[in-house]
Amino acid sequence: MPKDDIVQDALNYHRKFPPGKLGVVATKPLGNQRDLALAYSPGVASACEAIVEDSGEAATMTARGNLVAVISNGTAVLGLGDIGPLASKPVMEGKAVLFKKFAGIDVFDIEVDETDPQKFCDIVAALEPTFGAINLEDIKAPECFEIEETLRTRMGIPVFHDDQHGTAIIVAAAIYNGLQIVGKDLSEVKLVASGAGAAALACLDLLVSMGLSVDNTWVTDIEGVVYEGRKELMDPRKERYAKNTDARTLGEVIEDADIFLGLSAPKVLTQDMVKSMGEQPLIMALANPTPEILPEEAKTARPDAIIATGRSDYPNQVNNVLCFPFIFRGALDVGATAINEEMKIACVKAIAQLARAEGSDVVERAYGEQASRFGPDYLIPKPFDPRLMTEVAPAVAKAAIDSGVATRPFTDQDSYRQRLSQFVWRTGLVMKPVFERARLNPKRVVYADGESRRVLHACQVVIDEGLAKPILIGREAVVAQTINDLGLRIEIGGDLEVIDPEHEESAKRYAEAYHALMSRKGVSPDLADRYVRTRTTLRAAMMVHMGDADAMIAGVIGQFRVHLRHVQDIIGKRDGVRDLSALTLMVMPQGLYFLADTHVSPNPSTDELVEMVLLASEEVRRFGIRPNVALLSYSNFGTRDSDSAVKLRDAVAILHRDYPELAVDGEMHADAALDPVVRQRTFPDSKLQGIANLLIMPNLDAANIVFNMIKALDPQIVPVGPMLIGTAKPAHVVTPSISARGLVNMTALSVVDAQAQRG
Repeated sequence: MPKDDIVQDALNYHRKFPPGKLGVVATKPLGNQRDLALAYSPGVASACEAIVEDSGEAATMTARGNLVAVISNGTAVLGLGDIGPLASKPVMEGKAVLFKKFAGIDVFDIEVDETDPQKFCDIVAALEPTFGAINLEDIKAPECFEIEETLRTRMGIPVFHDDQHGTAIIVAAAIYNGLQIVGKDLSEVKLVASGAGAAALACLDLLVSMGLSVDNTWVTDIEGVVYEGRKELMDPRKERYAKNTDARTLGEVIEDADIFLGLSAPKVLTQDMVKSMGEQPLIMALANPTPEILPEEAKTARPDAIIATGRSDYPNQVNNVLCFPFIFRGALDVGATAINEEMKIACVKAIAQLARAEGSDVVERAYGEQASRFGPDYLIPKPFDPRLMTEVAPAVAKAAIDSGVATRPFTDQDSYRQRLSQFVWRTGLVMKPVFERARLNPKRVVYADGESRRVLHACQVVIDEGLAKPILIGREAVVAQTINDLGLRIEIGGDLEVIDPEHEESAKRYAEAYHALMSRKGVSPDLADRYVRTRTTLRAAMMVHMGDADAMIAGVIGQFRVHLRHVQDIIGKRDGVRDLSALTLMVMPQGLYFLADTHVSPNPSTDELVEMVLLASEEVRRFGIRPNVALLSYSNFGTRDSDSAVKLRDAVAILHRDYPELAVDGEMHADAALDPVVRQRTFPDSKLQGIANLLIMPNLDAANIVFNMIKALDPQIVPVGPMLIGTAKPAHVVTPSISARGLVNMTALSVVDAQAQRG
């Protein structure tokens, strides 16, 4: 994007009403007088008294346990320098939204108009009752060292200067993995640093605590080499790295270096310097926006070099967002009193280990299908990798517990990881009972789109979780190559089976069986053979029909209707079922809502609506949820007599008569279904109790419009489905927008459906 465009777009972005990037949202209901009495006077006094008796209750009764202060005096902002606290506010708000986006942590940004370190510390220390942790940001060196050290001594909550330690953690993870690739030991390498500010010294200190030798660490800054006896720009932290040497320039000390660490200025590292470095050097050129040497220049000088920068347009971007949300998440969750060296090292190793794991489809969607396999161009994970939360935060929390700084330690690491997973995968909680049942008796699930990257990502999770026995339809060579490209651990023939539709010996058997089904619908033997070999959804349906698989999933590629037709032709409807229908679960901040029929039935009749309610209610119960069913209309309990309203009304009458145990009512407005107060006011005799969670629409237009509108209006809403209900055997047709995680969810549902049918 041209510079002028991004400048104007950024200004418009920040000015759009409401200005800025933050707001305050109430986390408890405030809808009536009772709520107000609980939230404020007189009920709030009880919470205050509980905290007086036990200060630890502040973490359970207030937002403090999930609240971080991002605090700056604006003396060293990004690449802008000393712009002051007011001008730094957009940056601090930006940091706040990253905390919220990546780790669910609430933030107040606080810009302090004070440059005297002692006064600044007095101000921040006085805020301790408000916050669970402090993130110091954009404070210039060397004052930042004094401020952090003072506050860590005075305060009983974590104080973390992200410019120092966040950068250090990501740099250490990149070096840790880089040395793994080149086969060198941290304790034996020579490191030369250009720059000796807060971030550079923090990087060196952390690496030394991990095993780097101080004797093998050389530091240069704007005054040249840090040597014994130097007076200019020296402080105690630099003194640690001073050498007894006559060398005075970077060029004189860079020879044979294994690692170059640059946190200094553009273009200070020349190609000749790079040529003089040791074999397979690691070059961390982190000056922004122009690094100490451009990667292409370094590669020209040394093709064997491994390079990281601070820029997103090159591989191996050193980005603090890989660290700070998750180290704070782990620290807050165990009530840590500090973020110590053990926690930082645990964070380094967890980030490094994640880069060595297989890729993620979420990362692919965010960055495109770029290579994300561990190697010279992939030393550290991408910021949007959802596993950072479930890997890094637990490692940090465990280190806090083990090192004795946790005031609320836990003993069940798996439960904690699962809770974090529910934040990352918002379907985690509702899918838990389904996953547990699936694991008890995994079934064979065939995926029609077996060559899809999303399907393969999903299969890795399915196998790791023990949910199913995957069968993929696709060309084995293509599947194998994609597994290799994605760096997945699954093995063909061991973890999963691959069926090549063109060459598999059983194609003839399937073609004969398909012809027997469709011979009176215009399908000749030759056509049956061709379809079986070229239409993977048809092939998957035949495998389920003939008992070679227990369930199927199709629709990742192509049109829903085309896939559905094969399911209808081959698998068909369950005995006694009039028509298939589709149920979609919407996981929303307000709760869980099932919508029907979102994809199949254009205009269901009264009898079909009754059937839809019963089948959908059965599916809702698989989630361990009691269905509360509302049939929605523009008519509200008899206010209109259109054909649409009457068929809904008649369906409700049948349900009340034949299924009195089912909580169902209608026809009604959507607000009456979702708000018991509104419903009570308009129809106090309703048989529906509480908020409806299963919403039956009058036709496909209404259901699909509502589904897509809800999905588009709020990116936090996660759909599960569509779930095809009423089939003779388990078969689901998803939509092309489904994620790998969505496929995992549908796999678990397919297995549970198969268990119910086959035991």
